[in-house]
Amino acid sequence: MDLPTVSHLVHTADPGQWRPGDAWLAGGTVLFSYGSDTLERLLDITTAGWEPLTASAAGLEIAATCTIAELFAYPGAAPADLRTRWRALDLVALCCDSFVASFKVWNVSTVGGNICTGLPAGPMTALTASLDGIALIHSPDGSTRRLPVTELVTGDCRTALAPGELLRSVSVPAAALESRTAFRRQSLTNLGRSGALLIGRLDADGGFVLTVTAATKRPVQVRFASAPDAAELRAALDAAVEPGLWHDDVHGLPEWRRYMTGRLAEEIRAELAAPVPSPGFSPDGKDGVQ
Repeated sequence: MDLPTVSHLVHTADPGQWRPGDAWLAGGTVLFSYGSDTLERLLDITTAGWEPLTASAAGLEIAATCTIAELFAYPGAAPADLRTRWRALDLVALCCDSFVASFKVWNVSTVGGNICTGLPAGPMTALTASLDGIALIHSPDGSTRRLPVTELVTGDCRTALAPGELLRSVSVPAAALESRTAFRRQSLTNLGRSGALLIGRLDADGGFVLTVTAATKRPVQVRFASAPDAAELRAALDAAVEPGLWHDDVHGLPEWRRYMTGRLAEEIRAELAAPVPSPGFSPDGKDGVQ
């Protein structure tokens, strides 16, 4: 940790107290790793007392201060009827595991922090964007605004947050949580950072949604009224991702990311387009045999 210019730690979640030279502090895993020679104060929101996860008929609200460990544990602790209805909760473990991080990081790193760093490979961005998450943002002037996560992260380490603005929570609608989902992730190495992370969703009304992250500098989403065929999906991705939007770093060249995105997208499309086996169905043809 290299923050030699920081002189004060302030426990507050009030954007009205923010001033130039401040940085919001949650888990701090990225802030402490990168360091700074310009910051003067850290505004610590971890003592704000926000409930990490709140379920309601409308969906699931995830506080910005919810740790990865708390989120990972949620599906297993949720009521059985909720787990049955909210099938997309299966994505939680998959996205948390995409950190490829130790339990020490999971216990301090936060959902909001991961989104606000704007890292293309941020798995919390992938999770919340794919489920149509809406960010609640508090501003220094006392106002609030809501913004889809797909619009909150605007590029590599860039967001739509104005100076002093604070991410309070992300709300995921029940309709998205009730959808069938499919997840694919690819990395150059077994325990490496995501080079492509795609999540597909098939809604109750038949709508198909595919969200691309990690391969692109910001989340990219394509939507269809029903499951597309392979050519339709490929054309939509080509139109949605301009050449300069493919991410380029040591974790994967743009050409490789583009290829893997197309391959994984087709796998997701095929999986979600396939009919769901009826209860008791057995691949060996002996229906009802478990």
